[in-house]
Amino acid sequence: MTLLHYQPPTTPFLQVIYEDSQLLVVDKQSGLLSVPGKRPEHKDSVYTRVQRVHPEIRVVHRLDMATSGVLLLAKTKAAQSHLNRQFQNRTTSKRYIARVWGKPPSPQGEIELPLSCDWPNRPRQHMDFFTGKPSTTFYRVTDFDNGCSRLELTPHTGRSHQLRVHMQALGCPILGDKFYAHSDAFAAAERLLLHAEYLGVTHPQTEQPIEFFSPVQF
Repeated sequence: MTLLHYQPPTTPFLQVIYEDSQLLVVDKQSGLLSVPGKRPEHKDSVYTRVQRVHPEIRVVHRLDMATSGVLLLAKTKAAQSHLNRQFQNRTTSKRYIARVWGKPPSPQGEIELPLSCDWPNRPRQHMDFFTGKPSTTFYRVTDFDNGCSRLELTPHTGRSHQLRVHMQALGCPILGDKFYAHSDAFAAAERLLLHAEYLGVTHPQTEQPIEFFSPVQF
C-alpha cells in the first residue's frame, strides 16, 4: 500500500476513551493509521503512539486510515486472545455512521456480497463471486438532505473495506472516499465520512458486557 504525503493529525495526539488493566480504547482520528506501515515514514500510528506509554500493548482490530472512531487495544496476551476470539466468532457489536451519496433503495436493508482484494489496484477490494469471502452489512437510513443520506451501518462480517465497497455497490458511495466514490461524491467531503461510533464486547477479565462510544464529528 502506498500512502502519498502521509501527514497524520497530531492534535490531539491520542484521545483515550477508556482504560483499565486489560484494555485501552482510543478515539482514532481520520488520517491516522491503526498500525504502522512497512515504510519508515508510515511508522506513526495509534499503535506506535500508545506503545510509547504502554510497551506491552497489543493489536485487537483495525480501522482504515481514513475511518475515525472507537479502536480497541489489549494490554495483555490473555486479553488479546480473549478479544480476538470474540471478533472471530462475531460476538462483538459494532455500529458505524456514514454519510453517503444519494438514497438507498429502501429505508433499511441487508447487503450480502462476496469480497476479495483487487490485487492490481490494492488496497482496493472488489466484488468477487468466484473466490470472494462472504460479507454482510445491515444498514438503516436515519436522515436525508441535500441529496445525501446519513446511515447507521452494522457489519456482520469484518472484511477489509467492507462498508465502503458495499455502499458503492448500493449506488451510494461514502462521501470523501478516494477509492470507491465517483468524482462528485469524493469532492463532497474533505475526509471519508465513515465513523466507528460504537463497539460492544465482553470484558476479558470480568466476562461482563462493556460498551464504548465515540460521538460523530460530521
